[in-house]
Amino acid sequence: MKNSRFIWKDQQKLRTGYTTGSCAAAAAKAAAYMLFSGREIRQVSLMTPSGIRLYLDIEHIEIQKDRASCAVKKDSGDDPDVTNGVYVYASIEKNDSGDLCLDGGEGVGRVTRKGLEQKIGEAAINQVPRSMICQAVREEMEKAGYTGGVDVVISIPGGDVLAEKTFNPRLGIVGGLSVLGTSGIVEPMSERALTDTIYLEMKMQKEGGHDLCYLVPGNYGEDFLRESIGYKGERAVKCSNYIGEAIDDALRLSMKGLLLVGHAGKLVKVAAGVMNTHSRQADCRMEVFASHAAMAGAQKDLVKQIMDCTTTLEAIELLEAEGMLEQAMQTIMERMEYYLRHRAGKDLEIAAVVFTKEKGMLGKTSEADTLISRIQETEQ
Repeated sequence: MKNSRFIWKDQQKLRTGYTTGSCAAAAAKAAAYMLFSGREIRQVSLMTPSGIRLYLDIEHIEIQKDRASCAVKKDSGDDPDVTNGVYVYASIEKNDSGDLCLDGGEGVGRVTRKGLEQKIGEAAINQVPRSMICQAVREEMEKAGYTGGVDVVISIPGGDVLAEKTFNPRLGIVGGLSVLGTSGIVEPMSERALTDTIYLEMKMQKEGGHDLCYLVPGNYGEDFLRESIGYKGERAVKCSNYIGEAIDDALRLSMKGLLLVGHAGKLVKVAAGVMNTHSRQADCRMEVFASHAAMAGAQKDLVKQIMDCTTTLEAIELLEAEGMLEQAMQTIMERMEYYLRHRAGKDLEIAAVVFTKEKGMLGKTSEADTLISRIQETEQ
């Protein structure tokens, strides 16, 4: 049955979906019912942690004497999720142990690094969906009066291939997808998934014994680190546009220091106090360049030219042509440092490096070199 809930986001009506965790729990519930009753069921109801009840279709049914399996097709709604349309399978088999044992099968990843919700070697089935699955199965066991044990296995055929398009390899989850979901519901274009990933990456740094790390918005930052200081690709956390949230995560985890490294087109916004650098939140790039050009002595015409620029590079080249780039970048970095320190407080050392691909390093805050040296020492 199609989910018919909608939300409004950015003046669009968007259909919500349901998580891999909800699919797994619904499939497990249906498989348990069929195992204990011996009868097929084509639809199952599931109450999600968000309080929304789903009615999900059951497919690919197999019933044997001591085992049953089935699948639920993932529907991500209008969210651009790589798992949309995958089949999440649950198989359940009686055992003599008296316990409910949950594991991952084909296409479900395995944890290989500290810091995630599950221990190293366990299936990447997060805590909330794990609880949903176990609760759904136990309810069917109680209804049937069954007091023995069961083995429950969640599988996502093709998940190993799809996982390469997710953050899983970076998080140390190998061989497949994670079974995720805290609410059971997928909201279109959810920011929560991204910010949760930032927190997990940083948590793994911390639990790996590292309380200093680089913070990069994306691949440009990592590339610059490799080319400029010989970075080997192990100590950077990707924060996308969520610079403020990443700093907050560092404080929650008692990290000691962050070095923010990014392209001027994104980071220059921080000099205006903007901590979410997505263009829909704020675009003050030209205002920053223009005001700091004026502070460097730029005439009115140059300030107006900068305000009319479309790209960061255009503004930089105008300043460069007038011999004002270095002075403008100095005050921009000072202002950036002010806002970063204000967000980080006294317990987190923080610095920044700004660059462009065309011009290389454009500026750095006062403690950047010190933090680079300290991080490099821990890498040796």
